[in-house]
Amino acid sequence: MTLPDTGLEARIAASSSPAVRRRPAWHAATVASVARETPNARRIVLDVPTWPGNDAGQHLDLRLTAEDGYQASRSYSIASSGDATRAVLAVDRVDGGEVSPFLVDAVEVGDALEVHGPLGGWFVWRPGTEDRPVQLIAGGSGIVPLAAIATAHVDAGDAAPFRLLYAVRTPEDVFFRDELARAAAAGVATTVVHSRRAPAGEPVGRLTRESLAAAVFPPGSGALVYVCGSTPFVEQVLRWLGELGHDTTDVRAERFGGNG
Repeated sequence: MTLPDTGLEARIAASSSPAVRRRPAWHAATVASVARETPNARRIVLDVPTWPGNDAGQHLDLRLTAEDGYQASRSYSIASSGDATRAVLAVDRVDGGEVSPFLVDAVEVGDALEVHGPLGGWFVWRPGTEDRPVQLIAGGSGIVPLAAIATAHVDAGDAAPFRLLYAVRTPEDVFFRDELARAAAAGVATTVVHSRRAPAGEPVGRLTRESLAAAVFPPGSGALVYVCGSTPFVEQVLRWLGELGHDTTDVRAERFGGNG
């Protein structure tokens, strides 16, 4: 069984599609607001006057420059979409990392940063382009681009059936709680699986092939599936989807590492 190519060549090909109209470039950004998202993560809103907007599911590169000229950059999914000149990020701290600890623990309103984007054409979703079902599957902070997709779906009044499966450790680890509640109220069928501690009355346990099968659109539904999370999480979900009979050519996956 061949899984879909989500590597560099596929992304370059997708990014060259006429549907992606915004050319990536470096932009000066200013931190407009910061807020605690989870005990280990922070929401950061960037004011980027020259930002051309972005599609739901795209990402950007963020670059820090030290006083001695040393530079470090990391890629982050964008939690917002549309034509606004603000970009919303949610950064999870990676202990020992070069960039995420600064963004989570030290960055302040008014700080100047550099961003390059918008980037990516493979993992995007655009309202009104098709009416087949959309299945979102996230692990931990992998919810960030999927929250952008769900929000874009709700804001556009898009009629496509949507489902979201979100795997987290505890209730406190849920990102974008208000946005996901709004999406659920608008008809996005949402299942949250808690592996370590759950709200009162809800089961605790890791995501399994059986619980995944019960939560997602069935094979043969024609659903377009987006999967985002750590590499082990994504690889396991892709394996289960294939074993359950899903057409893996309809699966788009994004993986994130731990270099922070």
